[in-house]
Amino acid sequence: MTVKVGEHVPDLTIEAYQAGQMKRIKMSDFRGKWVVLFFYPLDFTFVCPTEIKGFSKQESEFEKVNAVVLGASTDSAHSHKAWFERDMPGVKFPVLADTSHQLSRAYGVLIEEEGVALRGTFIIDPDGVLRYQVVSDLNVGRSVSETLRVLQALQTGGLCPVDWKPGEKTLNG
Repeated sequence: MTVKVGEHVPDLTIEAYQAGQMKRIKMSDFRGKWVVLFFYPLDFTFVCPTEIKGFSKQESEFEKVNAVVLGASTDSAHSHKAWFERDMPGVKFPVLADTSHQLSRAYGVLIEEEGVALRGTFIIDPDGVLRYQVVSDLNVGRSVSETLRVLQALQTGGLCPVDWKPGEKTLNG
């Protein structure tokens, strides 16, 4: 079953690579924080590192607003380790290894025939409820700045108009 906006996300345990180490991660490990989970298709590709580096570059901005960033693909943790150590040693956030495809199926981003994930971006609130999702084709990278803006808008708890930015009033106050 695919999780939908407004529902609690599944508390799956997934192997991950993070800054030189292999670990196991559960979504409940992040209760009390906002989570930005982004899926990318494959390690050792062309568009994916631009997004990963983009999230890494702005990771401190996410941390300032009580959010953690998690990357995910259907590659193994060993593949992540080889790629990140070679090409992106500065990336510090966990990258989930969804080799079982449980996670990508749960979020509705798995291309079954190819065994890879679409580009999906999900924002989960501190109680483990999915609040935002965007899924797109494989060829076009997402905007990290827009993801951060949407997170900040969600955190206001208010009604945010088009192109709302932090510091601006919401429609209800």
